[in-house]
Amino acid sequence: MSTDLPTPSTRKPVPGQLTFTAPRRGKPPVHLADLDEAGRKQAVEALGHKGFRAKQLSTHYFEHLVTDPEQMTDLPKGGRDELVSAMLPQLLTPVRSLEADNGRTIKQVFRLFDGALVESVIMRYPGRVTMCISSQAGCGMNCPFCATGQEGLTRNLTIAEIVEQVVAGARYLRSGQLAGGNSEDREAPLRVSNVVFMGMGEALANYRQAVNAIRRLTEAPPSGLGMSARGLTMSTVGLVPAIDKLAAEGIPVTLALSLHAPDDELRNELVPINTRWSVDEALDAAYRYYQTTGRRVSIEYALIKDINDHAWRADLLGEKLNARGKGWVHVNPIPLNPTPGSKWTASRKGVEQQFVERLRAHGIPTTVRDTRGSDIDGACGQLAASTA
Repeated sequence: MSTDLPTPSTRKPVPGQLTFTAPRRGKPPVHLADLDEAGRKQAVEALGHKGFRAKQLSTHYFEHLVTDPEQMTDLPKGGRDELVSAMLPQLLTPVRSLEADNGRTIKQVFRLFDGALVESVIMRYPGRVTMCISSQAGCGMNCPFCATGQEGLTRNLTIAEIVEQVVAGARYLRSGQLAGGNSEDREAPLRVSNVVFMGMGEALANYRQAVNAIRRLTEAPPSGLGMSARGLTMSTVGLVPAIDKLAAEGIPVTLALSLHAPDDELRNELVPINTRWSVDEALDAAYRYYQTTGRRVSIEYALIKDINDHAWRADLLGEKLNARGKGWVHVNPIPLNPTPGSKWTASRKGVEQQFVERLRAHGIPTTVRDTRGSDIDGACGQLAASTA
C-alpha cells in the first residue's frame, strides 16, 4: 500500500448539524462498474480495442470476480495489461479484516484512492450471506448515538466504490475464509445473497450513485452481479423526497426507515433530519413506498436505556403504524451498540421484551435485530468507531 496517500480530515459537525452536500474532492478513476453497457463499449473503443472486449471484461469482473490480466486469456496478450488497468483500476485497498462470531462475521476496512476509509461487514447465516455496505465515507446525518454520524461526512462514494465492496465480499466468500455453512454451501458457486445499505453513510443523500449501484448489483450477468432486488435493503433516516423518488424507480428493494422514536420531541434530538421531515411525514412516505412497490417496510428502532424504550412509546409507535394500514410494516428493535464516549447504553433485557410485547399487542410484527460483530465495532452504528 502506498505510504503517500493523504489522510483526509473532516471537521466534526456540531450537534444537530446536517450535511447534505459532500465536500468537493478529487474523483477516483472511472471503473467498468461505473458505466452501463454502452458506456463500457465506448470506453474500450476509446482505448483502441474492439467494442466486444467490454463484454469479456464484464464477464471476468461480475461473473468470475477476476481482475488479474493473467487470468483473462480470451483477451489478446498485446495491450491486455493496459486495457485491464484502465477499465478495472483498484479502488479499494484492504487495510485490515477483523473477525467475530467464530469467523462467521468479517469486518473489512478499505482505504480509498484519496486516503478516506470505508468499512463493510460480511455475515454468514444459515442458508444465506448478508453484506452491510457503505455508500459514503462518513455521514452527514449526525445522529448522536451513531459513531459514523459523529465523524461527519468526508465524501460520497462512486457507483463502482459501492459495488466493489460487494465484489470484494464475494471474493472473500469464494476463498473459503468465512466460517460456517455446510458442505453444500462450500461446493455451490458462492455468492452474497443479501445486501443492506446500512454501513457508513445515508445512501439516499448519495441518491444517484446508490441507485445505479443497485442496478449493477441486480442486472443479469455479465452486465452486473445478477442479485435479486428483493435481497437488497435501502436504509434511510427519512429523506422524504428521496423515498418517493426511490419508489418510482421500479426496483423492488426493501425500504428500512431508521425511526428510533415515535414522537417529534425526542426524534428531533436522536435523528436531526426530523427537524426537516417529521415522524408523521417520514411514516407517510414509508407507507407510500409500500403502496407503490408492494414491499413491506422495515422500521429500525435502536433501543436506548431510559431514552426511547418506554412502554408508552411502544404504544404510540404501534398506534401510528396501524393508523396507516395493516400488513405493511415490520419493526426491528435493535439493542443499542456501544460507541466510544457515548453517554447511552442498550435497554435492559426486561424493558426490551416489554417494548416488543407492547408492539405485538398492537398486531405489529416485531423481531429484535441480531447484533452481529459488536465486539469488532462492526454492528449497527459502530462503523468508523474504530478504524485503521
